[in-house]
Amino acid sequence: MDTLATEVIQSIVDSNCEDIFAYLGCHEIDDGQWAFRVYLPEAEDAEIFDYDSKKLLLKLTKVHGGGFFSGVLKAERVPKYLINGCFQGQWLLQEDPYRFASTLGEQDLYLFGEGTHENAYNFMGAQLKTIDGVGGCSFAVWAPNAKRVSVVGDFNFWDGRKHGMRKHVPSGIWEIFIPGVDEGAHYKFELKASDGSLLPHKADPYGFYAQNPPEQASKVYNNRRYQWKDDTWNQRKYQYTKCDKPISIYEVHLGSWRRVPEENNRYLSYRELAEQLIPYVKELGFTHLQLMPVSEYPFDGSWGYQPIGLFAPTSRYGTPDDFKYFVDQCHQAEIAVLIDWVPGHFPTDQHGLGQFDGTPLYEHADSRQGFHPDWNTFIYNYGRKEVSNYLMANALFWLDVFHIDGLRVDAVASMLYLDYSRNDGEWVPNCYGGRENLEAIDFLRHVNVRVYKNFPDAMMVAEESTAWPGVSKPVEFGGLGFGFKWNMGWMNDSLDYISKQPVHRQFHHHDMTFSLYYAFSENFILPLSHDEVVHGKGSILTRMPGDTWQKFANMRAYYTFMWAHPGKKLLFMGCEFGQGPEWDHDNSLCWHQLALTEHQGLQRLVRDLNHLYKSTPALYEADGEEQGFEWVEADDRHNSVFAFYRKAKSASSKVLVICNFTPVVRENYRVGVSEQGVYSEVLNTDKSDYGGENVINPEPKCSEPVPWHYRDQSIQVTLPPLGAVILMCE
Repeated sequence: MDTLATEVIQSIVDSNCEDIFAYLGCHEIDDGQWAFRVYLPEAEDAEIFDYDSKKLLLKLTKVHGGGFFSGVLKAERVPKYLINGCFQGQWLLQEDPYRFASTLGEQDLYLFGEGTHENAYNFMGAQLKTIDGVGGCSFAVWAPNAKRVSVVGDFNFWDGRKHGMRKHVPSGIWEIFIPGVDEGAHYKFELKASDGSLLPHKADPYGFYAQNPPEQASKVYNNRRYQWKDDTWNQRKYQYTKCDKPISIYEVHLGSWRRVPEENNRYLSYRELAEQLIPYVKELGFTHLQLMPVSEYPFDGSWGYQPIGLFAPTSRYGTPDDFKYFVDQCHQAEIAVLIDWVPGHFPTDQHGLGQFDGTPLYEHADSRQGFHPDWNTFIYNYGRKEVSNYLMANALFWLDVFHIDGLRVDAVASMLYLDYSRNDGEWVPNCYGGRENLEAIDFLRHVNVRVYKNFPDAMMVAEESTAWPGVSKPVEFGGLGFGFKWNMGWMNDSLDYISKQPVHRQFHHHDMTFSLYYAFSENFILPLSHDEVVHGKGSILTRMPGDTWQKFANMRAYYTFMWAHPGKKLLFMGCEFGQGPEWDHDNSLCWHQLALTEHQGLQRLVRDLNHLYKSTPALYEADGEEQGFEWVEADDRHNSVFAFYRKAKSASSKVLVICNFTPVVRENYRVGVSEQGVYSEVLNTDKSDYGGENVINPEPKCSEPVPWHYRDQSIQVTLPPLGAVILMCE
């Protein structure tokens, strides 16, 4: 006879048992005596069957009206068995999840607790597997302060009483293997707080796939099935990620690059995007695609910057394998893929990480550290090992499982400073009394070190808007360890300058030269990103002064200045053809505007800039070195003219760039040159092909022994109005 205590049985029926595996299943209670305990809510009867012969072994006794059954069997060893339950007169033969041992290894639990498990995604969340010849799914979730955790899903009628999990102490991980659960099953976690209160159902923090928002459940998915075809890319992608290589990035929001208006304005799928977006990017000569966040997120209006499923590509555009196909096709087209990664904050949606086990688990308890006032989101507790492990493993996950080539880390400044966007008294100083977030700094350094150790050809890019030193310097030299940093200073200064009427630019001349004082202090990317075409700022085109012709001429000259300036390039979708309206995430880009000559011309210029950039080492090879840039004319404010050399590492390869930011043609403008020779125009933004008036230099210019700009030789060129020219010496 089974002598299990009544209070234990009651705790199981009430779904309050913290150690359910100690009681349910088959347990030896005496030598050769095996107690079978089964909890089948709403069952009328239960039996134990032999696994192989399917014969009755034991008729169980219902010892609690809530569905608790038990019985004792005499046997030399524990038999392999099945449960036969009767529900409303119907018998159902089923596996007992409580007969399976833990699926977690001690080493995994130890490394997770230490915060050093680089591939925690291989055992956390939902993992399809076969145990003892039985197919099913193991589930694991970290919830150390929960009183009870269950898996609920469409396979158990979302009933938290049916699959209570095993808790591993001291790791705080709860785990269970549920036989018969297959790919596509919907599930969440049901948790009870330490006080016994039932919490809102939680999506899986490590879930690989999710329902299409606004639905919130996670979905079981086989994330190791896809057969990659990018081996050739992996052998040569270092050519696309290093500081001395050409990097021209096209930033895309997948949901609004192009839609299908005749089908209720639906999104393109990942596979449709592979068919349409990749050839477009290839034709325009971009080397990289940067995707705004693809991690699952509930609110369209956040553009993905408030993610809940960090391990799941959004289901808006298809399955995880569909997204892998998209990345694979990019690589086969020799296009690198970067994604926005958001470790700085997370939303407060009830099914997310906030108050996950009834306590501030992933976030700081003190709202002065754990809540972001700008975005009404929670801030991760980077000092908690399991939290930093979660984020570090996620960074590696995208590079490992999805073959992503790099991460652009969002809002780094908000992570570095404790007083970011806070007034006095609204933040907590660090242990030294300072404003630096020491835990976040350590976290960022740790992630960068682990990424570059595991994926040496990856790109780690920081969106960092302050003067924090050494963002792109190695950790061993005191830096944060990123590979690149967005140059927000250049972006703000240059956009401010180009937005002014030409007659006023002479008073702001050095807005365009100031960036060269610090251009070599970091490995910079020059960003004209989505942030510059939203929130009432208008498009880049509408920020240009003058009539339509002047607006486009301004843009052509500005883009040429950008492509010639030290630093890698980033352009947001639509900017390449001068979209008129401000970006709208709910609708497609204004592709119809490409029917107009001026939009076609701007797009053609961007294409030619990219191809010239990639084929001219002087424009990229020494981006981060002072010897790669040389001013020729930086002070001609009255004519709003800038002239400079870009040089390759060999110094023998160089180009001369001259920009005229006034609507006046400058005939016979004299420029000092470093070498005697013949100078030919390789790009002129006023060509009729680009929508200009064809004020060009059709014939090569021979240098003359006329000293100018502190050089022994000089040439005279015609500068087009609101135009730029690039010349090479033969």
